Amino acid sequence: MSLKKIALIAALTLATQASAQNTLATAGALVIVPAYGEVTHPNDQVVATFFIEEQDKDKAAAASRVNQKMKQGTEIVRREDPKAILKTVGYYTYPVYPEVAPRPDGQPQPRPLVPTGWRVGQYLEVKTTNLANLPKMTAAVQKILALNGLNFGLSPETTRKLDDQRLIATYKNLNERVSAIASAMGRKMSEAVIETLDYEGSGNYAGQQDAAPMLMRAAKAEAADVAEPSFEPGETTLQMRLVGKVKFK
Repeated sequence: MSLKKIALIAALTLATQASAQNTLATAGALVIVPAYGEVTHPNDQVVATFFIEEQDKDKAAAASRVNQKMKQGTEIVRREDPKAILKTVGYYTYPVYPEVAPRPDGQPQPRPLVPTGWRVGQYLEVKTTNLANLPKMTAAVQKILALNGLNFGLSPETTRKLDDQRLIATYKNLNERVSAIASAMGRKMSEAVIETLDYEGSGNYAGQQDAAPMLMRAAKAEAADVAEPSFEPGETTLQMRLVGKVKFK
Protein backbone atom coordinates (compact mmCIF):
# COMPACT_ATOMS: atom_id res chain seq x y z
CA MET A 1 0.00 0.00 0.00
CA SER A 2 1.34 3.38 -0.97
CA LEU A 3 2.10 6.10 1.51
CA LYS A 4 -0.61 8.30 -0.05
CA LYS A 5 -3.32 5.68 0.58
CA ILE A 6 -2.13 5.15 4.15
CA ALA A 7 -2.26 8.90 4.79
CA LEU A 8 -5.77 9.15 3.27
CA ILE A 9 -7.11 6.29 5.41
CA ALA A 10 -5.60 7.84 8.52
CA ALA A 11 -7.17 11.21 7.73
CA LEU A 12 -10.62 9.66 7.20
CA THR A 13 -10.33 7.72 10.45
CA LEU A 14 -9.44 10.85 12.40
CA ALA A 15 -12.32 12.79 10.79
CA THR A 16 -14.80 10.05 11.69
CA GLN A 17 -13.57 9.97 15.29
CA ALA A 18 -13.77 13.75 15.54
CA SER A 19 -17.33 13.73 14.17
CA ALA A 20 -18.35 11.04 16.66
CA GLN A 21 -16.85 13.05 19.50
CA ASN A 22 -18.87 16.13 18.46
CA THR A 23 -22.19 14.20 18.48
CA LEU A 24 -24.06 13.79 21.77
CA ALA A 25 -24.84 10.27 22.88
CA THR A 26 -28.60 9.68 22.78
CA ALA A 27 -28.88 6.16 24.18
CA GLY A 28 -31.35 6.21 27.08
CA ALA A 29 -32.26 9.86 26.48
CA LEU A 30 -35.57 10.99 28.01
CA VAL A 31 -37.25 13.73 25.96
CA ILE A 32 -40.20 15.86 27.12
CA VAL A 33 -42.33 16.65 24.07
CA PRO A 34 -45.31 19.08 24.13
CA ALA A 35 -48.02 18.59 21.51
CA TYR A 36 -51.13 20.50 20.56
CA GLY A 37 -54.35 19.69 18.77
CA GLU A 38 -57.47 21.60 17.88
CA VAL A 39 -60.77 21.08 16.12
CA THR A 40 -63.17 23.73 14.81
CA HIS A 41 -66.93 23.31 14.59
CA PRO A 42 -69.85 25.65 13.76
CA ASN A 43 -71.65 26.91 16.84
CA ASP A 44 -74.94 25.13 17.47
CA GLN A 45 -76.15 26.80 20.67
CA VAL A 46 -76.93 30.33 21.75
CA VAL A 47 -77.67 32.04 25.06
CA ALA A 48 -79.83 35.11 24.52
CA THR A 49 -80.43 37.60 27.33
CA PHE A 50 -83.58 39.74 27.32
CA PHE A 51 -84.52 42.42 29.81
CA ILE A 52 -87.19 44.93 30.70
CA GLU A 53 -86.87 48.11 32.74
CA GLU A 54 -89.56 50.48 34.00
CA GLN A 55 -89.39 53.73 35.95
CA ASP A 56 -92.16 55.25 38.03
CA LYS A 57 -92.71 57.42 41.09
CA ASP A 58 -94.59 54.49 42.57
CA LYS A 59 -92.28 51.53 43.18
CA ALA A 60 -95.15 49.06 43.14
CA ALA A 61 -96.41 50.39 39.81
CA ALA A 62 -92.98 50.04 38.19
CA ALA A 63 -92.56 46.52 39.57
CA SER A 64 -96.04 45.55 38.42
CA ARG A 65 -95.34 46.61 34.83
CA VAL A 66 -92.00 44.77 34.83
CA ASN A 67 -93.60 41.60 36.17
CA GLN A 68 -96.42 41.75 33.65
CA LYS A 69 -94.18 42.38 30.63
CA MET A 70 -91.65 39.75 31.67
CA LYS A 71 -94.48 37.24 31.98
CA GLN A 72 -95.69 38.14 28.49
CA GLY A 73 -92.16 37.89 27.07
CA THR A 74 -91.61 34.52 28.74
CA GLU A 75 -94.84 33.19 27.27
CA ILE A 76 -93.73 34.32 23.80
CA VAL A 77 -90.41 32.49 24.15
CA ARG A 78 -92.13 29.29 25.24
CA ARG A 79 -94.59 29.54 22.36
CA GLU A 80 -91.92 30.24 19.72
CA ASP A 81 -89.32 27.79 21.07
CA PRO A 82 -90.87 25.15 23.37
CA LYS A 83 -87.53 23.35 23.89
CA ALA A 84 -85.63 26.44 25.02
CA ILE A 85 -84.27 26.52 28.57
CA LEU A 86 -85.29 29.67 30.46
CA LYS A 87 -83.63 31.16 33.51
CA THR A 88 -84.12 34.40 35.45
CA VAL A 89 -80.65 35.89 35.92
CA GLY A 90 -81.36 39.21 37.62
CA TYR A 91 -84.01 41.42 39.20
CA TYR A 92 -83.21 44.88 40.54
CA THR A 93 -84.93 47.84 42.18
CA TYR A 94 -83.11 51.18 42.49
CA PRO A 95 -84.21 54.56 43.82
CA VAL A 96 -83.98 57.56 41.51
CA TYR A 97 -82.91 60.85 43.08
CA PRO A 98 -83.30 64.32 41.56
CA GLU A 99 -80.27 65.92 39.99
CA VAL A 100 -78.46 68.28 42.32
CA ALA A 101 -76.82 71.44 40.97
CA PRO A 102 -73.18 71.91 42.05
CA ARG A 103 -72.43 74.52 44.68
CA PRO A 104 -70.61 77.72 43.66
CA ASP A 105 -67.63 76.80 45.83
CA GLY A 106 -67.26 73.47 44.02
CA GLN A 107 -68.20 71.37 47.02
CA PRO A 108 -70.63 68.49 46.34
CA GLN A 109 -74.22 69.00 47.32
CA PRO A 110 -75.68 66.48 49.76
CA ARG A 111 -77.98 63.98 48.05
CA PRO A 112 -81.66 64.30 48.93
CA LEU A 113 -82.80 61.57 51.28
CA VAL A 114 -86.14 61.09 49.54
CA PRO A 115 -86.13 59.50 46.04
CA THR A 116 -88.34 60.96 43.33
CA GLY A 117 -88.90 57.63 41.62
CA TRP A 118 -87.90 53.99 41.26
CA ARG A 119 -86.26 52.01 38.49
CA VAL A 120 -87.15 48.33 38.34
CA GLY A 121 -85.83 45.74 35.89
CA GLN A 122 -85.50 42.03 35.24
CA TYR A 123 -83.32 39.80 33.02
CA LEU A 124 -84.29 36.57 31.29
CA GLU A 125 -81.74 34.11 29.90
CA VAL A 126 -82.84 31.87 27.02
CA LYS A 127 -80.66 28.92 26.00
CA THR A 128 -81.53 27.14 22.76
CA THR A 129 -80.08 25.05 19.95
CA ASN A 130 -82.81 26.06 17.51
CA LEU A 131 -80.67 28.62 15.67
CA ALA A 132 -82.84 28.52 12.55
CA ASN A 133 -85.77 29.90 14.54
CA LEU A 134 -83.69 32.40 16.55
CA PRO A 135 -84.42 35.52 14.41
CA LYS A 136 -88.17 34.83 14.41
CA MET A 137 -88.27 34.17 18.14
CA THR A 138 -86.15 37.24 18.93
CA ALA A 139 -88.31 39.55 16.83
CA ALA A 140 -91.43 38.26 18.57
CA VAL A 141 -89.95 38.77 22.04
CA GLN A 142 -88.66 42.25 21.16
CA LYS A 143 -92.25 43.46 20.93
CA ILE A 144 -92.24 43.32 24.73
CA LEU A 145 -88.66 42.91 25.95
CA ALA A 146 -85.30 44.30 24.86
CA LEU A 147 -82.42 42.11 23.68
CA ASN A 148 -79.39 42.60 25.94
CA GLY A 149 -76.88 40.19 24.37
CA LEU A 150 -76.16 36.96 22.49
CA ASN A 151 -73.50 34.38 23.26
CA PHE A 152 -72.99 31.66 20.64
CA GLY A 153 -71.17 28.45 21.47
CA LEU A 154 -71.23 24.67 21.32
CA SER A 155 -73.82 22.51 23.00
CA PRO A 156 -72.58 19.96 25.57
CA GLU A 157 -73.51 17.12 23.21
CA THR A 158 -71.39 18.54 20.38
CA THR A 159 -68.48 19.21 22.73
CA ARG A 160 -68.48 15.58 23.86
CA LYS A 161 -68.53 14.36 20.25
CA LEU A 162 -65.53 16.55 19.40
CA ASP A 163 -63.42 15.15 22.24
CA ASP A 164 -62.39 12.11 20.17
CA GLN A 165 -61.29 14.34 17.30
CA ARG A 166 -59.24 16.51 19.65
CA LEU A 167 -57.51 13.46 21.10
CA ILE A 168 -56.65 12.12 17.65
CA ALA A 169 -55.36 15.49 16.41
CA THR A 170 -53.22 16.01 19.51
CA TYR A 171 -51.71 12.52 19.42
CA LYS A 172 -50.95 12.93 15.72
CA ASN A 173 -49.08 16.16 16.47
CA LEU A 174 -47.08 14.34 19.17
CA ASN A 175 -45.99 11.68 16.67
CA GLU A 176 -44.96 14.34 14.16
CA ARG A 177 -42.83 16.12 16.76
CA VAL A 178 -41.21 12.93 18.02
CA SER A 179 -40.39 11.99 14.42
CA ALA A 180 -38.69 15.35 13.87
CA ILE A 181 -36.73 15.02 17.12
CA ALA A 182 -35.63 11.49 16.26
CA SER A 183 -34.45 12.66 12.85
CA ALA A 184 -32.45 15.48 14.42
CA MET A 185 -30.84 13.00 16.82
CA GLY A 186 -30.02 10.57 14.04
CA ARG A 187 -32.34 7.98 15.54
CA LYS A 188 -35.27 5.96 14.22
CA MET A 189 -38.87 6.31 15.38
CA SER A 190 -38.88 2.61 16.25
CA GLU A 191 -36.22 3.35 18.87
CA ALA A 192 -38.50 5.77 20.75
CA VAL A 193 -40.75 4.50 23.53
CA ILE A 194 -43.48 6.60 25.16
CA GLU A 195 -43.21 6.44 28.94
CA THR A 196 -45.93 8.91 29.95
CA LEU A 197 -48.78 10.79 28.27
CA ASP A 198 -50.22 13.75 30.16
CA TYR A 199 -53.39 15.10 28.55
CA GLU A 200 -54.48 18.54 29.63
CA GLY A 201 -57.60 19.55 27.72
CA SER A 202 -58.72 23.18 27.62
CA GLY A 203 -61.86 24.87 26.09
CA ASN A 204 -62.65 28.69 26.30
CA TYR A 205 -66.54 29.88 26.61
CA ALA A 206 -66.67 33.07 28.30
CA GLY A 207 -70.01 33.98 28.83
CA GLN A 208 -70.84 37.50 28.11
CA GLN A 209 -71.27 39.49 31.29
CA ASP A 210 -74.28 41.75 31.51
CA ALA A 211 -73.72 45.43 32.03
CA ALA A 212 -74.46 46.81 35.48
CA PRO A 213 -78.17 47.58 35.85
CA MET A 214 -77.35 51.12 36.98
CA LEU A 215 -75.94 51.80 33.50
CA MET A 216 -78.81 50.29 31.55
CA ARG A 217 -81.25 52.48 29.68
CA ALA A 218 -84.10 50.47 28.24
CA ALA A 219 -86.07 51.75 25.31
CA LYS A 220 -89.76 51.84 26.08
CA ALA A 221 -91.27 48.59 24.85
CA GLU A 222 -94.10 48.91 22.39
CA ALA A 223 -96.31 46.13 21.09
CA ALA A 224 -95.39 46.86 17.48
CA ASP A 225 -94.06 44.54 14.82
CA VAL A 226 -90.28 44.16 14.89
CA ALA A 227 -88.29 43.15 11.82
CA GLU A 228 -86.40 39.90 12.25
CA PRO A 229 -82.72 40.51 13.10
CA SER A 230 -79.85 38.76 11.31
CA PHE A 231 -77.44 36.64 13.33
CA GLU A 232 -74.20 34.87 12.38
CA PRO A 233 -73.49 32.05 14.88
CA GLY A 234 -69.82 31.72 13.85
CA GLU A 235 -67.70 28.80 15.03
CA THR A 236 -65.74 27.64 18.05
CA THR A 237 -62.25 26.11 18.18
CA LEU A 238 -61.58 23.57 20.92
CA GLN A 239 -57.94 23.04 21.87
CA MET A 240 -56.06 20.34 23.73
CA ARG A 241 -52.53 20.15 25.10
CA LEU A 242 -50.50 16.98 25.56
CA VAL A 243 -47.10 16.46 27.16
CA GLY A 244 -45.33 13.20 26.38
CA LYS A 245 -42.24 11.68 27.97
CA VAL A 246 -40.38 9.76 25.27
CA LYS A 247 -37.33 7.61 25.95
CA PHE A 248 -34.88 6.52 23.27
CA LYS A 249 -33.39 3.05 23.57
